[in-house]
Amino acid sequence: MHQFVRNLITEWRKLDLAFKGETVIVGVSGGADSVSLLLAMDELRQSEKLKLRIVAAHFNHRLRDGESDADEEFVRNLTGERRIEFAVGPAGPPEAGNIEQNARIARYDFLRRTAESLNAFAILTGHTVNDQAETFLMNLIRGSGIEGLSAMRSVRSFGSENFELETLNSKLTLVRPLLSWAKRIDTETFCHDLGVEYRYDTMNEDTAFKRVRIRKILLPLLEDFNPKIIETLANTANLMQNSADRTAAGNRLPETDELTLSEVKVLPKSELYVRVRSWLRHHRGNMRRLERKHIQAIERLILSGKSGKVAELPGANVVKSAGKLVYKENKVEN
Repeated sequence: MHQFVRNLITEWRKLDLAFKGETVIVGVSGGADSVSLLLAMDELRQSEKLKLRIVAAHFNHRLRDGESDADEEFVRNLTGERRIEFAVGPAGPPEAGNIEQNARIARYDFLRRTAESLNAFAILTGHTVNDQAETFLMNLIRGSGIEGLSAMRSVRSFGSENFELETLNSKLTLVRPLLSWAKRIDTETFCHDLGVEYRYDTMNEDTAFKRVRIRKILLPLLEDFNPKIIETLANTANLMQNSADRTAAGNRLPETDELTLSEVKVLPKSELYVRVRSWLRHHRGNMRRLERKHIQAIERLILSGKSGKVAELPGANVVKSAGKLVYKENKVEN
């Protein structure tokens, strides 16, 4: 058994995931990370280390003309050769706005629908230690708080991630079984050892995207200071997760739909921020996409003497009215 596969089954046990009688969806783009995850899961299935139904799910974003179709054909052939069940979803016309954000929403919506149709217990993605380090830096640059700096978790409820989908499913589990131990070089090496030529997304060279600039420019600069910067940043994210969990456990507040200004405006700044974050988490389910500037905008709203003002958040507004703060989601008309 290849060491990569051994590491995966060790992590599977560590995460206390099901070993038999369940269905899992593996999101497969065609790149080294997702392909290595699929091949390792299939080897565990073939050796009966895992007695699970495995379905590879590929979403064709159609953002790179013929390359996107070639990715789909590659995954179709790969799964066909190994007799792995295959599900594919085509993207609709590109939406205006943030390409990365819209693509991510569409991809996870497809994965959710596929999982629900097959009664799967989990969706697996091939995020690695490198992805964790990049996510940490992206959130640090945005000015995120402790939850944002916690970056990604290896296991969490699908409904607790803010995918901005029309419907979420809290019964589904989102699993990133490579996140804590596999680097990109490990996934590429495993594919090469198996003689599999994975696909490469040319958009990964486009420095118009922030994540690409972090990967291609910022991280190489940081490696001059610390050759193990990838592992260091990922470990820091893990420490932040532990800290965030302890903070959340120690600061559980009553869940209320509104915040009374007279109660919160007298709090010290640190306690005020904890209270506001807890309140926002109650409404949103998480703190994704919220930055320090958003918390500061709500703070100004609390401390100002005028009523009727609004603090704008991603996907929602906080309105001050009649001595209270009210959370209102933005309704998008179809």
